[in-house]
Amino acid sequence: MCVLPFYLDAFWLRIGLFAMAAAIGAVGLSLLSGTAGQLSLGHAFFLAVGAYGYAWLAGEPGPGLPPVLALVLAVLLAGAAGGLFSPVAGRVRGIYLGVATLALVFLGHHVLLTADSITGGFNGRSVPPLTVGGFSFGDDTELTVLGVPFGTEERLWYLGLLLFAVTCFTARGMLRGRPGRALVALRDSETAASVMGVNVARYRSAAFIVSSMYAGLAGALLALGFRRIVPDYFGLVLSVDYLAMIVIGGLGSVAGAVAGAAFVTALPLLMTRYADHLPLVTAPGTGEGGVGPTEAARYLYGAAIVVVLLYAPDGLHGLTRRVRARIRSRKHTPPDTTNPTATPPPATAARAKEHTP
Repeated sequence: MCVLPFYLDAFWLRIGLFAMAAAIGAVGLSLLSGTAGQLSLGHAFFLAVGAYGYAWLAGEPGPGLPPVLALVLAVLLAGAAGGLFSPVAGRVRGIYLGVATLALVFLGHHVLLTADSITGGFNGRSVPPLTVGGFSFGDDTELTVLGVPFGTEERLWYLGLLLFAVTCFTARGMLRGRPGRALVALRDSETAASVMGVNVARYRSAAFIVSSMYAGLAGALLALGFRRIVPDYFGLVLSVDYLAMIVIGGLGSVAGAVAGAAFVTALPLLMTRYADHLPLVTAPGTGEGGVGPTEAARYLYGAAIVVVLLYAPDGLHGLTRRVRARIRSRKHTPPDTTNPTATPPPATAARAKEHTP
């Protein structure tokens, strides 16, 4: 993945960047819904907190902080927003928690439209590029590496790859350690978890805060990729997209969340580019009859969700694991020696020994 910016054009790099940003947010939601068993429909709210938090903290109007500090504070701000909501997450669960988080999306969308001095209102606001020690991740400075010009997409590719690797590493460590075992026990049975010494309310609140911080980081990376953010992007549809990611990929799996994020993110972009070559799909902005690329993509991964729920409830990750296990079992299965139709091995002919007089 480190050498891809030297060979791919900006379109494919943009797809990869958006997929990595979505994977970061999907991993956080997988920890919350797949591992801890808490339904959340408000993931788009925390993505918006991270995106607008970075844009305001690092831009004008705003404090104008160093971009790296603004990025860190945006993630912490998303975690603080999750911490303010965590008492609710610690006391309700299931569909009740889903409805409660759904209110966050509508409330956040209203704030984004009305807080013009921070969010820019309906038209949104531009996102300042990230700079680290004088190195800019934007197009304001020219950069050529091994004869290949590095623009915004090439530079942000490595930033997204680094953040994605850190996210997966921390999430896997969390799942394999004591917090992960406590969350799994909490998901299976709250009574059994409390008997084993798990503080139910504290762990449920902590899972919500960690998931919010992951979403804030994903929102900040998305803002850097878009370069301009608008409130309409962070709506209920985005929260549903993230639920589709973790369901298709496999609940409670880091690799599954990554696979689902790549599928859901790349599909509408690919259909938009190749709309002229697909049946029943029309290019955006044309008045011809048919289905737009975005709507067609939603139909397809909606159908994928139905297929996964019917035939692979543990998602793409579980399906891949079963296929690998079946291949390994076939490789290590000994030959069947009890089959009566099998040809017996040839016996060694022994010559009768002559009698010695």
